[in-house]
Amino acid sequence: MHPESYAAAEALLKELGLQLADVRTGNVKNLKDKVRSTAEVAKRLGIGEPTLLDIIKELEKPGRDPREDAPAPILRHDVLSMEDLTEGMVLEGTVRNVIDFGAFVDIGVHQDGLVHISQMSDKYIKHPLEAVALGDIVNVRVLSVDVAKKRISLSMKGIK
Repeated sequence: MHPESYAAAEALLKELGLQLADVRTGNVKNLKDKVRSTAEVAKRLGIGEPTLLDIIKELEKPGRDPREDAPAPILRHDVLSMEDLTEGMVLEGTVRNVIDFGAFVDIGVHQDGLVHISQMSDKYIKHPLEAVALGDIVNVRVLSVDVAKKRISLSMKGIK
């Protein structure tokens, strides 16, 4: 669940007479059945009905991370740490997270690299999901490595 929804989730639990401890112990089964009118509850909480339904779904199965279902990264045995990376190196990796400004790709060095939206495609895209999805296997080129800040900048441009 996105942090923006935490307050609404807590308000929903309070409205239903539940606490965060109930979520941790799994005592929040069938929440949707306890909410008589999702439209009315969403309005009272100041959120949209789809957001309320997402919150209910996440509260019913806490701790699940959709990235767990993504395939394992394809690793090179000569690249084991950030120090092994060099600018211009082309690697294969697995998309681990897609965000508004790019995607994080696991290239097998313990630190995921960032492919900024401007480096995702040779053509203009409005959102990273137009170019990649969670779990995609992609080819990336190393643009820069900052070992001190633990940052890896990657590009997908011009790679076949």
